Amino acid sequence: MVLDAQFETLAAAQPADRHLTVVRRDGGTPLDSMLRRLFADQPVSVSGDPATTGAATADDDVAVLVEDGEVLATSPLAALERAILLVNSDLYTTGTLPLADADLPTVLTELADVPFRLRGYPLAHKEKLLLIAMSRQIELRAHRADAGELHASFQQLSRVNDEVGTRRTYRSLAEAPVDVHVYGEPDWNPESALDVTAHTGYGTGYSDSWFVVFDPPASAVERDVTPVGLLALETEPRVWRGIWTFRPDAVSDLAETIRRQL
Repeated sequence: MVLDAQFETLAAAQPADRHLTVVRRDGGTPLDSMLRRLFADQPVSVSGDPATTGAATADDDVAVLVEDGEVLATSPLAALERAILLVNSDLYTTGTLPLADADLPTVLTELADVPFRLRGYPLAHKEKLLLIAMSRQIELRAHRADAGELHASFQQLSRVNDEVGTRRTYRSLAEAPVDVHVYGEPDWNPESALDVTAHTGYGTGYSDSWFVVFDPPASAVERDVTPVGLLALETEPRVWRGIWTFRPDAVSDLAETIRRQL
């Protein structure tokens, strides 16, 4: 229940509606329809009308994220396609995508503080991928920082071992100067194979939560290392409400709640 309250606190900072504009030199493609479906029923609208932003020209193939008429981010459309439109979750779980290549275009990371409702397979093919990609982005940031704490939940700890990509990622993190904590039901002991701290349990917080929280020390923040946290809760089978944030106070509060409650 405490993570439910934490989610509501994060969602209370929801910004004004954000709009994602796709601008192509040669008009729309089926991938544009995929992008619209990805954000269907979400608080982010998608269009192909360049008149909604002055950041793109007719010669650009770009995605532009706009809030209240202000451009928040612009990314090459090819980067957005590689990151989420032309892939599936197997890219992450099988290790096909190395951790070093898990960067996301800024039009996705800048969707911070937007609460999403996302369905997993077989209810939807792409929606949950947004949370998977953002989770790996947070893990990449922690690995690059070489400092701080990373808290990550898996529902069942065996996923750390069973998913090749996840195992490689957490082996790399465990070998870096990052204090790694993993959470979930105790169907495998990660401490037997990795230099991590395991927190085990059942029910609320362990079986129904999905969080990846990177909380760097003050010395790292002074080096422009950005705190970031993702929190998602399973509200019904394969249906999640999720949000991520870069706000330092919010990330610190989320990390402290996890430390105290789980």
